[in-house]
Amino acid sequence: MTLMTEIWTPRLDPHRGTLHEQILEALRREIGSGELPPGARMPTHRHLAQSLGIGIGTVTKAYAQAERTGLLTSRVGRGTFVAGLPDERAPRRHGEGPIELTMNLQALAPSASRLAETLARLRRRPDLGDYVGLAPQPGFDWQRQAFAEWLGRAARYEGVDWRRLLICTGAQQAMALALDEIGRRGDTILTEAATFHGMKVLAEYRGYSLLGLPMDREGLLPEALERAAAETSARILYVQPTLQNPTARSMSRARREAIADIARRRELWIIEGDLYAPLAHAGWGSDAAASALLPLASLAPERVFYVSSVSKALAPGLRVGLLVAPDMARFDRLCLAMRAVCYSASTFGPLIAAQWVTDGTAEMILGEVTREAASRVVLAGEILGSALETPSAPTSLHAWLPLGELEAERLAGQALRQGVLLTSPSALAVAGRSVSGLRLCLGAPADRARLDRALRIIASIMANEAEAPSPSVI
Repeated sequence: MTLMTEIWTPRLDPHRGTLHEQILEALRREIGSGELPPGARMPTHRHLAQSLGIGIGTVTKAYAQAERTGLLTSRVGRGTFVAGLPDERAPRRHGEGPIELTMNLQALAPSASRLAETLARLRRRPDLGDYVGLAPQPGFDWQRQAFAEWLGRAARYEGVDWRRLLICTGAQQAMALALDEIGRRGDTILTEAATFHGMKVLAEYRGYSLLGLPMDREGLLPEALERAAAETSARILYVQPTLQNPTARSMSRARREAIADIARRRELWIIEGDLYAPLAHAGWGSDAAASALLPLASLAPERVFYVSSVSKALAPGLRVGLLVAPDMARFDRLCLAMRAVCYSASTFGPLIAAQWVTDGTAEMILGEVTREAASRVVLAGEILGSALETPSAPTSLHAWLPLGELEAERLAGQALRQGVLLTSPSALAVAGRSVSGLRLCLGAPADRARLDRALRIIASIMANEAEAPSPSVI
């Protein structure tokens, strides 16, 4: 049955340009949110013009552009309809199964509603055939330049030399290439006491040994790094200075400078995971203190392999990772490693992402992602209260629930029995750890109602645990 939308009146944003551009933006937004589902019949040009009090030519122009970009489709004698956009999150949106809080992704990827428009624009590129072939090992030059500029704008990594930037198949491959360049099987890698599960998997597979170092509310403690560098043979540090995964903590400028200074004096290599910086800086805005939080790669460029990605800020399915080498000699070796492993990254994911960062779509998507993330952080704070550690940026995709080791394991087990999936604490903890708790992936549930339900289940379990009588001691 065809859905009728003859009474549809778009919410226009006067800051989005001309009237026809405002209508187009409203279409993108409401198709992406599901308010205009695939197959819905749109109002006639005349009806929409009358309801908005504008000229029919403006509506015609907006509809025509929406058709060219794949948002709408017209059928002779029948009218105009919302195109059948694929919804990669549909099973999760409508499913009644367990509520997922383990995958650290954005909620309801807003990029889906823009993808058809982007593909239509790319279809008109005269060089489109080039992307059916293989890319050069580091990626196409224009894309590398675009991503270098994006890192400067979104992550405050200014002055990136694009000639040292390698496009990878996700941040996981970027980390693997960096480790293979500077590490050997059996090496000890220093990291935070709780760290990204992907690094734990990589270390296990490659035969590295991870040593977790103490943290505080700013992340890794410099004195712990200094001590470990002096007492062990470790030469590599993997660290996440901004919205650290899993704790959502961020280092101050002074903390970053201290870590960079230790790396120089102790001749440590740093693999800097900076995937969440665009989210953090979008939340901090123009705050002068926040804008001073530069990547470690800006403070000690000769010691840092910088790893980023578009997965958290834009879309994980594009599988675009970015690796900036500390010098050209290391860059050349990384290109050789890329050729040995997979020749080069796929062409179409980077093509779409580079198009987004050059035409302004990336900023629009990032804005939508962070607005939703901020709403979810507020929701988590309202339900869990002081038990939740407030993320260092209000636009974090995840939040940290500090708990004792046994308490965290017990809560995760009880939540599972009540239909809430949480990452096992042991999946994120590192040997030598001094941090324990649960990571809550706030973007994983497809809508806020399911997130609300999951958080209330967790709050209820914690309340019941607190009220339970302590076991008798005899």
